[in-house]
Amino acid sequence: MTLSYLSGFGNHFATEALVDALPKGRNSPQRCPYGLYAEQLSGTAFTAPRAVNQHSWLYRIRPSAAHGPFAELPTGSWNHDFEHTAASPNRLRWDPLEFGSAEADFVSGSITLAGNGNAHTQTGCAIHVYVANQSMRDRFFYDADGELLIVPQHGRLVLHTEFGKLQVAPREIAVLPRGVRMRVELLDGRARGYVCENFGLPLRLPDLGPIGSNGLAQPRDFLAPVAHYEDREGEFELVAKFAGRFWRARIDHSPLDVVAWHGNYTPYKYDLGDFNALGSISFDHPDPSIFSVLQAITDTPGINSMDFVIFPPRTLMMQDTFRPPWYHRNAASEFMGLIHGKYDVRSDSFEPGGASLHNAMSAHGPDAETFERASVADLSKADVLTDALAFMFETRAPLRPSSFALRTTALQTNYDDCWLGLPKHFDPRSHP
Repeated sequence: MTLSYLSGFGNHFATEALVDALPKGRNSPQRCPYGLYAEQLSGTAFTAPRAVNQHSWLYRIRPSAAHGPFAELPTGSWNHDFEHTAASPNRLRWDPLEFGSAEADFVSGSITLAGNGNAHTQTGCAIHVYVANQSMRDRFFYDADGELLIVPQHGRLVLHTEFGKLQVAPREIAVLPRGVRMRVELLDGRARGYVCENFGLPLRLPDLGPIGSNGLAQPRDFLAPVAHYEDREGEFELVAKFAGRFWRARIDHSPLDVVAWHGNYTPYKYDLGDFNALGSISFDHPDPSIFSVLQAITDTPGINSMDFVIFPPRTLMMQDTFRPPWYHRNAASEFMGLIHGKYDVRSDSFEPGGASLHNAMSAHGPDAETFERASVADLSKADVLTDALAFMFETRAPLRPSSFALRTTALQTNYDDCWLGLPKHFDPRSHP
């Protein structure tokens, strides 16, 4: 499938699927071209400062209001029951969830693992995994609670959205803003990956500070879709996630009927291979903040409600340094996933599609085998890490595991053992 995109993070885009479908000079003229309806989709308060104000004008075949009443759906496995479980200092890790034989699309196949805050107060996030074997065709979905950061691990997705199509593969990510309607097509028969549902302020690029104008993720590498519309009629279902619950309404046409749009409130994708990783070329292992791709900020400078961090292929050059990440305890809570390969801090069973959770101030770091290997490694040679891509959803508040996460057989019961084998090396008679 050949897709075209508009490039640039946060830009004001203008795109039309039919010539002159965008009105000239007015956002909402008395009569729109082609008999279209004008509609504004706002992702921030109307009075938000110009630099952070997000909205788009959509010119569509029918207004998005044209559907029946909503009736509540059973919440299923994508839910907020983490609000009723206790946060724990225990370190947790899960094996990849298996593909089942029962039919499951992106929505019904999504399972909540952890979360904090809640959708009512628009704080915090929820973390899900999806395991799907069915495309959505006559079913559409939008999330009124938060924006969705989708991280595929297995199988390609086509996100059919109101704004156009985004094809997303493993080692890429996509972001769906709050309220944007979509359906998800599987290109490879089945798919698995991770979703962070961000209830807070929209994700943005981190400031670079002393790094300067280059490095990390660059705005030009983020891609937004071009206008593409569906003019289909029939018996369809519109599913909404609102205030932590799921709702369903009947709709007699595809809601992906936007013929033209302009604005800066749009879905986008990013190839993680375009990330320009930085690191030390002298000594010591820098903080993982140098691997930040996106962040959701708070009112407190330097404290984010959520960071998306990756550990990409890179070269380690530091001298007289323990090159893997050091043992650490953080004020932030870390949910980690593995997209591809073998994570360099673990020699044991952390597999692609798996996940781990280290809550605030819970100690973690390399296992015994990794420590011993790195302690005697030949530092005259560079460590070229090319066979792994891992990521973290990092958040300032403790993450509460869901009831599913605590009872699933994918939860590893012996995770703590990887640190119990660390030997005592202390000898007060020795001298450096």
